[in-house]
Formats: sequence, C-alpha cells, structure tokens
Amino acid sequence: MRKLLITGGAGFIGSHVVRRFVKQYPNDQIFNLDKLTYAGNLENLKDIDQSGNYHFIKGDITDTAFIQSLFETHQFDGVIHLAAESHVDRSISNPMEFVLTNVIGTVNLLNAARQIWKTAEGKRFYHVSTDEVYGQLGHEGKFVETTPYDPNSPYSASKASSDHFVRAYHHTYGLPVVISNCSNNYGSHHFPEKLIPLMINNILQKKPLPVYGKGENVRDWLFVEDHATAIDVIFHQGQLGDTYNIGGNNEWKNIDLVKHLCRLMDQKLNRAEGESEQLITYVTDRAGHDFRYAIDSSKLMSELHWKPSVTFEQGLEKTVDWYLANQEWLNHVTSGAYQQYYQNMYSNRS
Repeated sequence: MRKLLITGGAGFIGSHVVRRFVKQYPNDQIFNLDKLTYAGNLENLKDIDQSGNYHFIKGDITDTAFIQSLFETHQFDGVIHLAAESHVDRSISNPMEFVLTNVIGTVNLLNAARQIWKTAEGKRFYHVSTDEVYGQLGHEGKFVETTPYDPNSPYSASKASSDHFVRAYHHTYGLPVVISNCSNNYGSHHFPEKLIPLMINNILQKKPLPVYGKGENVRDWLFVEDHATAIDVIFHQGQLGDTYNIGGNNEWKNIDLVKHLCRLMDQKLNRAEGESEQLITYVTDRAGHDFRYAIDSSKLMSELHWKPSVTFEQGLEKTVDWYLANQEWLNHVTSGAYQQYYQNMYSNRS
C-alpha cells in the first residue's frame, strides 16, 4: 500500500486525476491537498468522497511548517503536484500571488519530500506544468521537450521557475522527479473563467461572448480525461528526470472554436442557427498575448504508448453535454456565496 499526495486535487484537472487514481488503485491511499480557493470545488469529487482510500486535507502549499508536518505525519511515497494559480489574466493583475503559490509552494513541497525520502527507491515527485513556459510559436512548428523556455506572462514565468526548481532538485539532490508540460485542457468541472466553460455559460445566459483581438490566436486542446490518463502513465512508467509533453493534436483558432461551440450549443438548445454567434464580441487583446501554442506528444506516445482517446469534436460534445446536464453546478460555482460556503463547510475537515 502506497500513500500518494495529489495537490490541487479539488481543481479542474486535479479532480479528474484524483478520481482516476482512487478508482484505478484501490490499494493506494490517495490524499487530496487543496486550499479551496475560488477554483477548488469538492463538489467535483462527490462521487468518490466516501471511498475508503480517499482522504481530503485542506491546506496551503505556501505554508512551510504545515507542509513539513504533513509529510512527516503521512510519509507520502509519491507526489503529483497540480496545485497552481493558472489564469493568465489574474497573473497580469496580481503577479506576486503566482510567485508565492507556483514557485514558493513548489519549493516547499520539494523540500518536504527531500527531507523524508532517504532513498529514491519507490518514490516519485511528479510536477505538472504547462506548454506556456515555451513562449509562443509562429505559424509552423511544435513545442518539443527540448524547446528553450521563453515565458511571456507572469503565469508562465512562475511555472517556468517551478520547472527549473524541480529539475535542480533532481540534479542537485537526486530527488526522483518527472515533469510534464500540457496544452490547453477542456472538459467537465472547469471553472467558467477559461475560454470554453466561459463561452458555454454565457451562451446559456445569452450574454456577450468576449473574444480577444481578432480571435486569431491558436491553441492546442487536450481533453482533460486524456490528460489524467497521461499523468497516470507518466507517474508509473516515466523515466526519472525526464520531461514529457502532453497535447491533443487539436489546433484551433480561438474564433473558429467559439463559432463551432456556438453552432453546437444552438443545436443542443434548439435555438435558431446563428443565434449564439451573434453574441460574439471582440475585446481589447490581452497584454503579451502569445500567438500560437502546439504540442508534439510523440515522445510520450512512442515511449509510454499513450494517445488521446477522443477527437476534439467528440470531446467538446461530451463537455457541452456535461454542462447542460449540470447547470446547477454551473450556477453554484458562479454565485457570489459559493467560495464562502465551501470555506466554512470544510474549514475543519481533514
């Protein structure tokens, strides 16, 4: 029996990872550590909340003493580190919050793991990162694992820094680590500040659909359940010290994606064709907006035999269907009382 710590497990990607590990590995004890900020939602995990191998801990990875005590108490065998501030716009308005969580928080976890792991045997620290650390691409090419780092936002700079610290602890102290860098995720349980859930929510409420600039920025989209599967494979089979890129091989211009989503939502909601597209509103472009991201996942696919399970069109329809079937969840997480409710409800739970 192993004890695995998953940080940020109440968030969008984290909740999918926690669910997969709880269900796939019933003999492992899965500990979900989350601060429960606005994007952390324990409703995401109601279906496995009573599982005998699942444990929730409310806490902040920037609290050094708390993290050290947590590791000493539970003697974790592995860490999957997803806890992070991740919204680029928020990083532009408040970069220090991203430095504290993404950099200092990561180093706190690295230090705690290093102190309790007297040997690397059977241990693993898995750091989940982003393709944004690589900067931006032109019209051609893709990011590979050896692409030089060139972060352009406070968010991507903070993630690049945390990546470097993870590698430094591997090379300096021999800490057993793996890193992955993923493209944009989409799927169920996504807090509606990111592009796809925001558009779905606004279409439902017939609100304007804000598109940066001319909408020509390109992103590679990865279905979150495929990402969770990749994390599972890398955690168990990845080469220590290595980096793996995870992408969906689904490049879309933002405006093309929004228009496709409008057509799909009109069909699902029995609205007139083109009704939702009329809600598109072009807004001032984001500061330092990277033009294009695209991931080359060939290393992961060839070495560890992972591949996406759905096309983007299939995954997007699954995503839309989930939000339409879970409008109560959507209304709840967008309500003003949501954060205070969960902070109070789980303040003493461990």
